[in-house]
Amino acid sequence: MNLTNYPLIRQGKVRDIYDAGDNLLLVATDRLSAFDVILPTPVDGKGKLLTQLSVFWFEKTGHILPNHLVGTDISALDVSDDEAAWLDGRTMIARRADRIDIECVVRGYLAGSGYKEYVADGTLAGEPLPAGLQRADQLPEPRFTPAIKNDDGHDENVSRARMAEIVGQDLADQLEAMSLDIYRFARDLAASAGIVLADTKFEFGYIDGQLSLIDEVLTPDSSRYWEAASVVPGTEPESFDKQIVRNWLETLDWNKTAPGPEIPEEIVARTIACYHEVYDRLIAAGKDITA
Repeated sequence: MNLTNYPLIRQGKVRDIYDAGDNLLLVATDRLSAFDVILPTPVDGKGKLLTQLSVFWFEKTGHILPNHLVGTDISALDVSDDEAAWLDGRTMIARRADRIDIECVVRGYLAGSGYKEYVADGTLAGEPLPAGLQRADQLPEPRFTPAIKNDDGHDENVSRARMAEIVGQDLADQLEAMSLDIYRFARDLAASAGIVLADTKFEFGYIDGQLSLIDEVLTPDSSRYWEAASVVPGTEPESFDKQIVRNWLETLDWNKTAPGPEIPEEIVARTIACYHEVYDRLIAAGKDITA
């Protein structure tokens, strides 16, 4: 949706970002992407769940470092009734930040592209791992595996040494330390809900000169959540994210370029049910935890 009084700055795979003067409006749509392709079938309600879960995690991790969240109350915005109905529940009002163009990925378990690299080379982000690990094995320690951001396609995985060359060693060290601290906090909270946080990614930026957490955080779109009871090394655990869609897409004769295929109703229903379940369980687990 184009807002009458707030210019669209950028349209991402899922989020639309609008200029609201001193702040930004980050609006999570119901679009779903896989393999960097926006699929034609929306997942109704997904955007609201993503927004509410990001807000939850921004509030819970505020003791680790500041973030860009101002709030979610849209009542003061100059929008029509139709625009307000669309924005309600799926909008974060956020401070502007000077984004650091590094995807700060933390992996606690061997999965996805990390598993593929390990099988091929015995490494993760170019650094060796012990021999004999299997898919879904927990790593000896969480690993920081950065990537260079690419808003229009695949991010480029880089080594920690290469990241330090790009942003400087001091900032590289800060980004790694902050990413690991947030991951460990979230991992432990998720574990209390019977959920494994296998991996996730963060974005950071400077707000008034202070390093801050920005974008979305610890949602099923930016993280790999598993049902803890289903984790058996050597197998693919039951997932709470869009892996359901990815797995279905892998069964198709599709070259993973646009346009993507329509998603069947049954796959859509299973996907939103997973988003709801991980949201409900994390919120319940965090209700007594204050930042």
